[in-house]
Amino acid sequence: MRITCPLCGARDRREFTYKGAALPVPALDAGLEVWDAHVHLRDNPAGPLDELWQHDMGCGAWLKVTRNTATHEMLGVALAQDAGLAIKEGQS
Repeated sequence: MRITCPLCGARDRREFTYKGAALPVPALDAGLEVWDAHVHLRDNPAGPLDELWQHDMGCGAWLKVTRNTATHEMLGVALAQDAGLAIKEGQS
């Protein structure tokens, strides 16, 4: 599987670390039920899914990757910040 980093070009997926589904994060004070649902009760669809990956063996950029989870086809890649996802320093 290859991921095309917007900064470095196409690279083997071993240069990247999967960080999870690119889902809206609840507010810190949202309550235990909301956080439990966010962490444990999400859908796990077969098909297109937005995911967060970090190019940690390259430029370090956080990416929003749209990938078909059934076929592993890469449908799109963007810098997370350009896709409207805020990544906090030190987040892993």
